[in-house]
Amino acid sequence: MEMKDSKQGGFTSGSIIAAACIVIYLFALIQGTVRIYLSLENRKVTAEKEFESIASAALYAGTQGFMDQNFIRAMNNALSTSKSIEALIITGADNGYTFEKQEGHAITWVNNSPRFNNKFSFLKQDLYKPLPIPDVRNANIQAIAGAFDYDDITTILKETLIIILIGFAIAFFTMLFQLLIKKPLKGTMVHTDKSKKEPVRIYEENQSVFNETQSSPKGLYSQRTNIGWEEYIKDRLDSELHRCSSTEKDLSLLLIEFINITNDDMFKNIADIAVNFFTSRDLLFEYGRWGIAAILPGSELDVSISKSEKFHQRVAEKFPGSFVTANTGAWLCIGLTSRSGRLLNADRLMLEAREALKKAKSENASSIIAFKSDPEKYRAFIASQN
Repeated sequence: MEMKDSKQGGFTSGSIIAAACIVIYLFALIQGTVRIYLSLENRKVTAEKEFESIASAALYAGTQGFMDQNFIRAMNNALSTSKSIEALIITGADNGYTFEKQEGHAITWVNNSPRFNNKFSFLKQDLYKPLPIPDVRNANIQAIAGAFDYDDITTILKETLIIILIGFAIAFFTMLFQLLIKKPLKGTMVHTDKSKKEPVRIYEENQSVFNETQSSPKGLYSQRTNIGWEEYIKDRLDSELHRCSSTEKDLSLLLIEFINITNDDMFKNIADIAVNFFTSRDLLFEYGRWGIAAILPGSELDVSISKSEKFHQRVAEKFPGSFVTANTGAWLCIGLTSRSGRLLNADRLMLEAREALKKAKSENASSIIAFKSDPEKYRAFIASQN
């Protein structure tokens, strides 16, 4: 069977949102990294300025009395008011004197001589200056500064996290919105069983009744069948196709239609059977008045045909003689298709499944028909349309 379709669409709304979220995440990481780098550079500048100020204070206090109480008090005050400087070593003659914000954190003693600790949290910066104090030989001052302005780093990380959370929020609410709102190619139709069928006229009459009683979707599941609303099929199918194509898995779509169902209670019971059989309520949807659409991620066409036949048998066993009478013909028709390694959207796959279902309803040879595509011809067809 040959069908022709218009050019395939480019990006879906889901792809656009995903790309936007990736841009947001990259922006958050890049701006966070750049701001932390600039914070470290500013920390070096601050350390140099504060060291110059402390050295000037040490020189002034030293001329009044080197290492007396006033000198020690002046150094402790200068160190405590510094944002970046963590410790000082002041030497004069043969003695070394230390000043620390946190004792033992920045300075260690080796052979009775003070040394700065080599830690990741300290700047590798040469903060050294001689102190030309009268009557004091070889007086000098050294300092070590902390590498991080923790208040600044905390602010950067918080703002980066907020940007990332905005990206997550956009993705979450977009997916939620898509859940709540609810092209052709050369291919062959694969016939399975040999049952007869009811004339198409019955389907058309059922459709006219359905169009008069249809209500707008409310919530995830229809109260009529407790499976998804028909309006949600396209968005969920697009989402599953994108996921399966990214992991190179197959996906099948089944359109199931029942003939001669007499009431909604029977249809709800059949929907419950479908939920138990296909194991996922989230991937089952109403289709028309007496139909069900089933999305089967990871299922190849041959496997899906086998599942279709088993489902046909399961329903027949649950309702023996209920709506299968001597002259009704095919009481259950199934049209199915699969992704088969192709990059395509929900509209394309729905088109193939509808054509297969239409053929299952119009021919006496089979009540289960699958559309089997040729991936190579499909890619050639798409390339010719570009």
